[in-house]
Amino acid sequence: MNKEIKGIKIFTEDFKNIHVTTVKIINDNGEKKIGKPKGTYITIESPMLNKNSVECRRQAIKILADSIKKLLADKKFDNILIVGLGNWNITADALGPKVISKVLVTRHMKNFVANELKNTLRTVSAVSPGVLGITGIETFEIVKGICERTKPDLTIIVDSLAARNSSRINSTIQLADTGITPGAGMGNKRVTLDKESLGCEVISIGVPTVIDAATLINDTMDKILNVMIEACEKNFEHDFMLNLSNLSSDEKYNLITEILNPYEENMFVTPKEVDEVIERLSNIIANAINISLHKSITLDDIDNFLCK
Repeated sequence: MNKEIKGIKIFTEDFKNIHVTTVKIINDNGEKKIGKPKGTYITIESPMLNKNSVECRRQAIKILADSIKKLLADKKFDNILIVGLGNWNITADALGPKVISKVLVTRHMKNFVANELKNTLRTVSAVSPGVLGITGIETFEIVKGICERTKPDLTIIVDSLAARNSSRINSTIQLADTGITPGAGMGNKRVTLDKESLGCEVISIGVPTVIDAATLINDTMDKILNVMIEACEKNFEHDFMLNLSNLSSDEKYNLITEILNPYEENMFVTPKEVDEVIERLSNIIANAINISLHKSITLDDIDNFLCK
């Protein structure tokens, strides 16, 4: 399905168990409406992403690889840097480092591979710069320094995100060609990593792996209110609940944030099976990156010798 608003184009595709939405912001009017810079945003959604389903895993890898290829747009990117953001000591924030441990890096051996493979492999390097609390160095400073030294044509950045809807935790993969701001979801905004700051094209890949307490309570409150309104007769209590239900999502979120303050900023929640889910999601993302960057790698190769 295709849909167009002034300055915004929306495309949706449905596959078995997976829904894909592509939003293209094409002018200043679109920027103002959505509050995001011009560019392409792709969201891959499926409740099966965090399940141990081989069929869904293979399908997600193919769809994600095709989505990355769309963002590459047949441009000649020969030298690529992959950056895995996050803290490898915290499982819910370790998606980026996990992906880095599974991608195929070739920069160090490109001159030594067989001639018949040289045109099928891109020059790929990868790094996980850690977080400010571990290194004492801003992520931007590390990534910028590497970009200045290795001069990539494209940087692919992978990071864990904070969800604003509980249904999206570990079930959504988000891509964009407009860059990413590390720590933004946690309220610790750093310098944005984008084409302007790094001097090369940037593709970001993120998965919401945590949710803040206020959002979780907000979602729960919506469900409780709906049940209570249905159960109540038309009386004062019913009117009160209707008034609460008529509050916008942002109004309820702000109200809950005030109630939770000063604890809310440090309260983030993640599902109990996060270890297994992060392992599966990192495999999906790493394999999709491998397939999208190297012509010689196919989906069938994954089961034979790439990360599983």
